[in-house]
Amino acid sequence: MSVEVRNVSFSYGGADVLRDVSFRAGPGDLMAVLGPNGAGKSTLFGCLLGYLRPHAGQVCLGGRDVQTLSGAAIAREIAYIPQSAPVTYNYTVLDTVLMGVTHQIGIFSAPKQEHTDKAMAALESLGIAHLAGRGVMKISGGERQLTLLARALVQDAGVLLMDEPTSSLDYGNSFRVMRRIQRLGEQGYTVIFSTHEPNQAFRYANRVLALSDGGVLADGRPNDVLTGALLSKLYGVGVAVRGVQVKQAEYRMSIPWDEEEQP
Repeated sequence: MSVEVRNVSFSYGGADVLRDVSFRAGPGDLMAVLGPNGAGKSTLFGCLLGYLRPHAGQVCLGGRDVQTLSGAAIAREIAYIPQSAPVTYNYTVLDTVLMGVTHQIGIFSAPKQEHTDKAMAALESLGIAHLAGRGVMKISGGERQLTLLARALVQDAGVLLMDEPTSSLDYGNSFRVMRRIQRLGEQGYTVIFSTHEPNQAFRYANRVLALSDGGVLADGRPNDVLTGALLSKLYGVGVAVRGVQVKQAEYRMSIPWDEEEQP
């Protein structure tokens, strides 16, 4: 499923938040959305999900304007994974994943065996099937984020939209979650995720959209567009970009610095 944003602008009370934003992402794209606080990332996600109406321009899913689609129709196309979901009840991991089929069966209907089988298959694909019967209050932050990802997968949506998917995770769990997300892109999902870490864009994404003051500063392959100069302009600090050799592969990484240091 393709996502196309055409010259989208949005403002709150006369203050521009997005200005003439355009891009297209399709199956196999793993797009990292970068930008400082206030750059417009959350507003862009609101427009993609259809609950914010652009003041100008258009957001299309598979060629259809999201503003013409119902909430259930959007849920069939886009699965949204928030930064973190408040845990109020100790539902099992399996029951939490089954919440992803609500739009398919109706809010008052019980899941069928086929839905349970699909949920278990999603958990298996993410390596956490052994947690199916455990309460979500009894698992780690990384496991909870993978549970939310499994819930998104059972929606059968072609687009995965993720708001800082590793913001509350430790280093190891961040790596595990991002590698799973990367594999989903390789399997043909359209994945768009926001992040404050340029190194996540270098390591996992094949596309990057850099937002600054509501406009598009760069759109392209991370190694092509994420230069030290661009990152310095984006975040207001000095940034050096260097290559790192790991076994047979070379990776790019960004290193911030200030005037008292040598890059």
